[in-house]
Amino acid sequence: MQFKAHEYQKFAINHIQKNKVAALLLDMGLGKTVTTLTAIHDLMFEERTVKKVLIIAPLRVAFHTWPEEIGKWEHLADFTYSAIQGTPKQRVAALMKDADLYLINRENLDWLIRKSGMPFDFDMVVIDELSSFKNYKAKRFTSLMSVRHKVNRIVGLTGTPSSNGLMDLFAEFKVLDMGERLGYYISRYRDKYFLPDKRNGMQIYSWKPREDAEQQIYDKISDITISMKSVDFLDMPELIMNEVPVWLESGEKLKYDEFKADLVLQLKDTEIDAANAAVLSNKLLQMANGAIYDEFNISHHIHDQKLDALEDLIEGANGKPILIAYWFQHDLDRIKNRFKVRQIKTCEDIDDWNKGNIPIAVIHPASAGHGLNLQAGGSTLVWFGLTWSLELYQQTNARLWRQGQKETVVIHHIIAKNTIDEDVMMALKLKNKTQSCLIDAVKARLEE
Repeated sequence: MQFKAHEYQKFAINHIQKNKVAALLLDMGLGKTVTTLTAIHDLMFEERTVKKVLIIAPLRVAFHTWPEEIGKWEHLADFTYSAIQGTPKQRVAALMKDADLYLINRENLDWLIRKSGMPFDFDMVVIDELSSFKNYKAKRFTSLMSVRHKVNRIVGLTGTPSSNGLMDLFAEFKVLDMGERLGYYISRYRDKYFLPDKRNGMQIYSWKPREDAEQQIYDKISDITISMKSVDFLDMPELIMNEVPVWLESGEKLKYDEFKADLVLQLKDTEIDAANAAVLSNKLLQMANGAIYDEFNISHHIHDQKLDALEDLIEGANGKPILIAYWFQHDLDRIKNRFKVRQIKTCEDIDDWNKGNIPIAVIHPASAGHGLNLQAGGSTLVWFGLTWSLELYQQTNARLWRQGQKETVVIHHIIAKNTIDEDVMMALKLKNKTQSCLIDAVKARLEE
């Protein structure tokens, strides 16, 4: 297929070519893979300033999306690539192949750098989903930082740069520019741009941005960063967000309230850290969905309010395909017991969905996050259970709401009223506001 670049893609290609350190905050559906490959092709075969490229991506994206894009476009036919996957022996063999591009999933990055025994001689690195490097303590981050000085060019790609707030940006940009813009130490970054928020004595649990800190951060990274929203450049389908409220009956709500009170009471004399706060929210989310696991991982039924609401949505769809996002295994089990559904897990499942052969599909956000095009199979998504992760939430929505979708996309959220569901929904909206501010602050103005 012949590639005809949109003006925004030409702008992004030029940005990569001009900047040895580049961040592209490209919204889902803007073609970031072919844009990046085109820039690499020009650098490698025309300017001859790049010889060997390492592409780090989520598993499915690394070994499905990138090869698919390389094979799809005529102008990329010159590329050779090697997929670093399989057993350690197979991975070493892949590294020894003579190729232009080397594809690796992010989980194997530490192995490549610290354990493979092979030289790290890539002169360009592409990080697909830069947001997966937001933890400065993670092995993938520390490993890449140990060889970052060997890399001449680096590109970070993501549509969700600050899914949990501005604190995420420190590690993401440090791995790109080695601390030039936001600093080398997280402590100095925090002290400069943030103030303590929630704390217990000397123990600080969260931070909030100082006044004008957001704009200062955006200004610091703006020279290497461009940002584009799909709604500005693509003929995107209409999107309707809908909340479907359900109410627990008095006995069901009593169980929920008692459990919440008991668990909070258990934690009352303990410092509320991320671990036990997560346990509480996790348990309450389970109960809001209709069941809960005990210490032996056995699920116990609480209510069917969400299943009943889901049944109404399926009936109201009148045969139109529906994609259901679930979070807990007991959600999936109960959905399967009530409805005839098929889980989206394999390439065959994806093909059958896009051909319209699956009336009701279920998918987990962690497996729907990146690289799946599901817009051909349907336009209705139902969130049976919510996630705190803005990144997984947005990426899952973007499987249907993207370029190529022919119908209005409707995204339903089944919300158990007066439960933690309402808190999660609010948190997702507030995080989205923060992220939108970042996107807008460094947004590419093509007319400039």
